[in-house]
Amino acid sequence: MNRSELDVGQPAVDSSRLPEEALEDTMRESAARERREKLRMFLTSWQGMTGLILVLVFFASAIFAPWLAPYDPNAIDIANRLSGPTAAHWIGTDQLGRDTFSRILYGGRVALKIAAIGVSVSLVVGLILGMIAGYGPRWLDNLLLLLFDTVRAFPTIILALATVALTGPSLELVLAIVIITSIPQYARVARTATLSLKAADFILAERSLGASTPRILFHHVMPNVVGPLLILAAMEVPVVVTVEAGLSFLGLGVLPPTASWGTILNEGYLVIRDTPWMVIAGGIPLILTTLGFTFLGEALRDIFDPRMGRGR
Repeated sequence: MNRSELDVGQPAVDSSRLPEEALEDTMRESAARERREKLRMFLTSWQGMTGLILVLVFFASAIFAPWLAPYDPNAIDIANRLSGPTAAHWIGTDQLGRDTFSRILYGGRVALKIAAIGVSVSLVVGLILGMIAGYGPRWLDNLLLLLFDTVRAFPTIILALATVALTGPSLELVLAIVIITSIPQYARVARTATLSLKAADFILAERSLGASTPRILFHHVMPNVVGPLLILAAMEVPVVVTVEAGLSFLGLGVLPPTASWGTILNEGYLVIRDTPWMVIAGGIPLILTTLGFTFLGEALRDIFDPRMGRGR
């Protein structure tokens, strides 16, 4: 009896159908390969690595400022006022003899605080409002869009001037302005992503099974929406830092004697004819921080959004 005769009557095995465990293993391996490929792309990107190094320097200098600063940022030394770089004062001193390098480090702490709190709160609130606008009824979507457009219609500086006239300048004011003016950007991105997911098969399946709206939004929509928002947040950090510095430069933000990059630039501008070092020292951290977060955000965008990467 040959093999063909033995096979007669045996059930055919569909080799294209894998067992559930093997399918899960294949999906995990595919996801792991994708993560390794994205990591390789990031490590080989000069923009990504340059941005990462600059961002790490910014975080390290701000967090460890009390240990890195050679002097108290508010210590006055009139005898050495407006001095240039020396062995004792690496970047010179200001009009009161305060060490500029120490004030730059402590100014980074203010920038980090504003950026961390402002971006985090704006992202969370914008994410929630954007998902509600995209998943909710049409009238609610239109109402929230009107609110977003109204907030964005006010220039940040004009809003700051109007608010300062009522409350006076403070660090809390800078935070509030940053948060209020940043929320619409995150909300619009979250809304657009939610609208694209609203009619997806897995969302429709969850609704047919009786899943509540909060469960659908926070367990299924949010994981697919938060990625683009994190990339946007990385690119918004330098904007927030610049807004804080600009408001402090105009006297609308952090008040002296608290060290801030904006106040250092303001004080340096007043004595620029005597010494340019304060303006240079206050401008370099802003430039490097802006470049760092911009490079990092663009590298992440090119990796996680290949369509935009190919269009560059």
